[in-house]
Amino acid sequence: MDLGGIISGHKRVYFIGIKGTGMCALAELLHHSGAAVSGSDTPEQFYTDGILRDLGIPFYEGFSPLHVPADAALGIHSAAYGIETNSEMAEVQRRGIPLVKYPDALGAYSALFDSSGIAGVHGKTTTTAMTGVLFRAAALPARVLAGSAVSAFGGRSTLTLGDKYFAAETCEYRRHFLAFHPRRIVLTSVESDHQDYFPRYADIRDAFVEYVLKLPPGGELIYCADDPGACETADRALKVRGDIKFLPYGFTAPGEYRIESYAVKDERVHFTLGGFYRSGGREKMPFKLRIPGKHCVLDAAGALALTDRLARQEFGEQGLPLEQAACALEEFGGSRRRSEILGQAGGILFMDDYGHHPTALRTTLRGLKEFYPSRRIVLSFMSHTYTRTAAMLEDFASSFLFADIVFLHKIYPSARESYTGGVTGRTLYEKTLSLRGEVYYAEESEDAAGELQNILRDGDLFITMGAGDNWRLGKKLLELYRGREK
Repeated sequence: MDLGGIISGHKRVYFIGIKGTGMCALAELLHHSGAAVSGSDTPEQFYTDGILRDLGIPFYEGFSPLHVPADAALGIHSAAYGIETNSEMAEVQRRGIPLVKYPDALGAYSALFDSSGIAGVHGKTTTTAMTGVLFRAAALPARVLAGSAVSAFGGRSTLTLGDKYFAAETCEYRRHFLAFHPRRIVLTSVESDHQDYFPRYADIRDAFVEYVLKLPPGGELIYCADDPGACETADRALKVRGDIKFLPYGFTAPGEYRIESYAVKDERVHFTLGGFYRSGGREKMPFKLRIPGKHCVLDAAGALALTDRLARQEFGEQGLPLEQAACALEEFGGSRRRSEILGQAGGILFMDDYGHHPTALRTTLRGLKEFYPSRRIVLSFMSHTYTRTAAMLEDFASSFLFADIVFLHKIYPSARESYTGGVTGRTLYEKTLSLRGEVYYAEESEDAAGELQNILRDGDLFITMGAGDNWRLGKKLLELYRGREK
């Protein structure tokens, strides 16, 4: 596939499933690069509908072979669709038009730039979003693609600042990131996940090792020294490749990317890094975040490390402008579904978060408790996939320690898994109840709204967490409480 030729020739690229976050983002990048972009998706409304309309990218709602443009030079499809069930994919193939999955198209796009892949079981979306705001602060001629909408990107998943560098969130599921062409990798974390595809920890670890080994000679692995899986991945890659630079960051890292101080004050997280000094070189540069948790400081350290490496490459000794970087980080407001503040009503702060792994739950809730010490944390959690829930049942049940009250729901299923076991959402509820009190169960998340109105009180923090659709519960409650204030 000559993606560069397609772009430079302003040829037609047709996206099947164009409303997906990644698909819409890639469509936007190709559109800005000069390709003629159009596509299709289901009639269901997503936040990406507005983005596509703002860009003037035409798309159909619904699928039909008649939608495929006569002049299409390339078809890109979401991994959610298959040629056996999607008539447009079958039509593209029938015509002999090249047809590729989104991860492969993203990989081909990355080959056109000096690219950096941001990977990990946790933290990759926030790290990528922070990388974007830091790239902008450093005036790097770059493009960025995150796995969620970012307020600092204008509510989109992409940021276009130039055409020399490219940084993208890269996904480990089904080894999709192996299509990417990185010169640098930021590795946030490695642990067991996606048990439907990686049954054992060793399986997912080896996939990350394989990704690291895609780095060219002189390539850089920027990895979290506080994460055992990331360290093990780095160690295994080092045994194979001595020509890769290994750059650790974090609280236990040696060197310039070591987090040397950490404090929470006035709803800000304050930290410093080992090698980052104010002008004159005597005082450490102070950084602040207005999003909670040590895990977010780790994400910031990884983003700072990557931006610093590129700034040195681009500008030499001048490097990263630290004052501008510090301002960019303090202004950073997170990304969609990552500790996202939905609003406040009735004295209750409503939030939503995508965290769906025990480690993400534990660290996010701990960070919130530290950030908002005077608030009760009331949590609604919907587990995603039966295989993950069954494999990590004990870990899930013990991950709610920093929540004062917990509501659990049915498991949000995935079409990609085949599960015949007996674990259900109620199984997780019973296991959690055996470990603690103040646990409730509502099969359908929105059915919990009535009981929660009797529980919530002024000063609480109510947060929905998970990769399912219980975010609807938070929005419903926020609307109810706002209605009472009118």
